[in-house]
Amino acid sequence: MSDDHKPMDSAARTCLGETPRGFRGTIEAIAVTGDYSNGISAAEIERRLLEFGFVEGAQVQVLHEGPVGGDPIAVRVNNTTIALRRREAMAIFVV
Repeated sequence: MSDDHKPMDSAARTCLGETPRGFRGTIEAIAVTGDYSNGISAAEIERRLLEFGFVEGAQVQVLHEGPVGGDPIAVRVNNTTIALRRREAMAIFVV
């Protein structure tokens, strides 16, 4: 019996929003879903992430976490440092 929810290899895909400080990886996909409470559509969030450089194949590193609940996070994508809410980072899939 197999469990479809468990990764099959060590290079498992995860959401950037679930990674700890110090994580380094490569962006595999951007998939924004749901409705954001601040009135911004999922399409607008995806467009902004792409403009910031969160594109497939880009190298990312989680540099810092906020003091309360670990939110927001500071992320270096290629050579740019960007602060993201964990909710937004959940749309970025990394390996």
